[in-house]
Amino acid sequence: MKFARIHSLKEISGIIDVPYIGDENFPVEGMNEIHVVEPGDIVFVDHPKYYSKALESAATVILINKEVDCPEGKALLISKDPFTDFNRLSQHFRPFIKSSQPVSASAVIGKTSVIQPNVFIGNHVVIGEHCLIHPNVTIYDNCVIGDHVTIHSGTVLGADAFYFQKRPKGFDKLISCGRVIVEDHVEIGAACTIDKGVTGDTIIGEGTKIDNQVQIAHDTRIGKKCLIASQVGIAGCTRIEDEVTLWGQVGVISDITIGKGAVVYAQSGVGKDLEAGKAYFGSPAGEAREKYREVAALKALPKFIENLKNR
Repeated sequence: MKFARIHSLKEISGIIDVPYIGDENFPVEGMNEIHVVEPGDIVFVDHPKYYSKALESAATVILINKEVDCPEGKALLISKDPFTDFNRLSQHFRPFIKSSQPVSASAVIGKTSVIQPNVFIGNHVVIGEHCLIHPNVTIYDNCVIGDHVTIHSGTVLGADAFYFQKRPKGFDKLISCGRVIVEDHVEIGAACTIDKGVTGDTIIGEGTKIDNQVQIAHDTRIGKKCLIASQVGIAGCTRIEDEVTLWGQVGVISDITIGKGAVVYAQSGVGKDLEAGKAYFGSPAGEAREKYREVAALKALPKFIENLKNR
């Protein structure tokens, strides 16, 4: 998430009341979760295991719970509880705004688009031209939808990320303040759920077609002209390149990449990066031909064992 204007390090420290290391005028342009940070962003880290990753990331301001050497060209915010203070920044820069009507007055909707009855459209949503939004669709705040997009009944765009930290008293939720962006010529089936980014964007690329009952988690980026069949579940921060096909009930782990033109057959479980242009099957998913040979070998195994016993 980029701020409406550049803030100084001193200003940011004042919002959450924490000390800082660095020039008080050090520029702060936005905030993001570790997977999607860019120069100018704040990132938080609260466990020694991830200190190096955060300090060496693209982020130039690190919200951290220990005084450490500040990398050159960066700044630190020293917090007793970075998780909570990151949430405080989210609430400050993108606070929750209560809706008072089914279609927000701040929403911008193309004149040629059709909004069917019982659709909810939140604050600052943008919908392009020639779109068709079917009944009972829910579009949370700040979502951006391009031209020639169809969204079928019961789908939800922009729900919160499933992101919690375990505490002695239970679970604390990381507040989501990102967006969902749906590019031109996308079709989304009925009863799908596409979560917004924690602080960044979940993106559905141009020309992609999504079947019914698909779950796409926070900060995932799906490329152009992909096909995603029913009951697919995609975890957060996943990168799916152009022209990928995921058949029914495929499950995809977080923070991996599926290469351009890959095809993943039904009921497969994807647990690592997949190369472009190949077909995959199984759980864990592997190249389809190899997996089929493994299945054939397993099927023949009882007969092989029986033959050994009879020798």
